[in-house]
Amino acid sequence: MKFVKPLFWNSKNLISIILFPLSLITLIINELKELNSKKKFLIKTICVGNTYLGGTGKTSLAIEIQNLLKKKFKTVFIKKNYPDHLDEINLLKSKGEVIFKNSREESLHLASKNKFELAILDDGLQQKNIDYSVKIICFNADEGFGNEYLLPAGPLRESINQIKNYDIAFINGEKKNKDLNLKLKSINKNLQIFEGKYKPSNLKTFDLKKKYLMFCGIGNPHEFEKTLIKNKFLIKEKIIYADHYKIPNKILNQLKLKAKKKNLSLVTTEKDFFRLDKSQRKNIKFLKTTLKIKDINKFKKLLISKL
Repeated sequence: MKFVKPLFWNSKNLISIILFPLSLITLIINELKELNSKKKFLIKTICVGNTYLGGTGKTSLAIEIQNLLKKKFKTVFIKKNYPDHLDEINLLKSKGEVIFKNSREESLHLASKNKFELAILDDGLQQKNIDYSVKIICFNADEGFGNEYLLPAGPLRESINQIKNYDIAFINGEKKNKDLNLKLKSINKNLQIFEGKYKPSNLKTFDLKKKYLMFCGIGNPHEFEKTLIKNKFLIKEKIIYADHYKIPNKILNQLKLKAKKKNLSLVTTEKDFFRLDKSQRKNIKFLKTTLKIKDINKFKKLLISKL
């Protein structure tokens, strides 16, 4: 889904209240999903999902989990084959084996057939007919639950009460969100909460004396901007596109020309870079970030114990 997050998702306001009746449709759809019987697969599964739509770091956490467990299990990423999610699929491909069929069930059957031992699903918590071994829900520390309304009045894909069905909550970001932690624990006292921060891993490849034009089309562009500024990038101009937006070559050429005229270097995210055609990647650099997990050994032991 290509979208730019509306500001009214941040708090309860007139627009969100007007749209609230439409949220009942989302609620009804989710309730109907609960009626489906759950399928258990032979392969072990970890589902990394969210309730807040976009920008919660699912893909980054899925990659780190694969790094943690690939020596113990033969792992594979599973991503549902949405045409506008090719950026995430390509990023996952650069990290390991990926299966991306039109249905997660088909992908899981194929993973079992190919003798994989652990499937790490990037998204899928809202698919209630699969009995995952471990269910992880991701949050951004700044966003939390937003205004706590369901789509379209708010950013939530399902009721916050679904937290009671999950094993682990993962909160990423610089900010310590005590209110979010308390809210999560009030819904599920047995929920294990972990935190992480993004750290640049290729900073030395950049000339920080240069001036930059930042562009990206991700769920939380402001988090990327904050990371650049924190690491002393001189951002003179920024262009924000919708999440998962694939920039047409014509527009990208105009962007390159604009940067050249203003003597600016182009910087983007790793996801955005992999979304570009290979022929268009010249003179564009991406800031590679790694998710650093707090209490990583405890996190790893917990995952293994639940598998």
